[in-house]
Amino acid sequence: MSQQVAARVDLSLQIRGATIRNPVGVASGTIGYGSEYEKLINLDRIGTLYTKAVTLEPRAGNDVPRIAETPSGVLNSIGLANVGVERFLSEKLPYLAKLRCAVVANVAGSSSDEYLAVVERLEEGTGESLWGYEINLSCPNVKEGCMIFGSDPAQVERLTARLRERTERPLFVKLTPNVTDISEVARAAEAGGADGVTCINTVVGMLIDVKRKRPVFPGGTGGLSGPAILPIGVAAVYRVSRAVHIPVIGVGGIATWQDAAQY
Repeated sequence: MSQQVAARVDLSLQIRGATIRNPVGVASGTIGYGSEYEKLINLDRIGTLYTKAVTLEPRAGNDVPRIAETPSGVLNSIGLANVGVERFLSEKLPYLAKLRCAVVANVAGSSSDEYLAVVERLEEGTGESLWGYEINLSCPNVKEGCMIFGSDPAQVERLTARLRERTERPLFVKLTPNVTDISEVARAAEAGGADGVTCINTVVGMLIDVKRKRPVFPGGTGGLSGPAILPIGVAAVYRVSRAVHIPVIGVGGIATWQDAAQY
């Protein structure tokens, strides 16, 4: 396609009255806060940058090792290591504000109150720099016996509704694939007022160090990503897109344009 023809192709999207220049984004966690990859990727050409998770307080994350390669994938156990919301605002946002792409903050927490507090603080401190929020519901709810938020549709709907009351920005809910019926959770997010859902987060996996006779990661399990989870992500998007009437963002295992086209 010539540059002249390409210039006439409009790939922009509108969600809640806010515009994304094109549907291509970089998934949360894979690109940090953007600046780490500015010499490798032209961030001005993508549609959306989904940031590394932001929690209320800084998190050191899990003990090392945190990364292990598997056939056709990578297992990680990062533990939501991040600088916390205050340092995100003071150290990371000034760089992100200069980018042409839409910036979506991935929000994580260990309780409903923490999710709410992070969004409220970002609402106060970001002005026009932030395009929207992606709510990471693969976190353990410490007030509910460490049940994963995203595994309980009732909790998903309730938390989404409370977040919806606190922002007019686009609000996405990132769904975990580690549930019996992801469509049910997606419908709960839609009922709570989400503008879209992201499918999927990483898949639970484990590797054993056979010489040491114990798991590779100190915490046991990790999250599997990479080409190995492409069929899982595509299947989740297929089911969810037939269950809800809001946009579905496909994530997982994309290495080529053909992978993206499957989504």
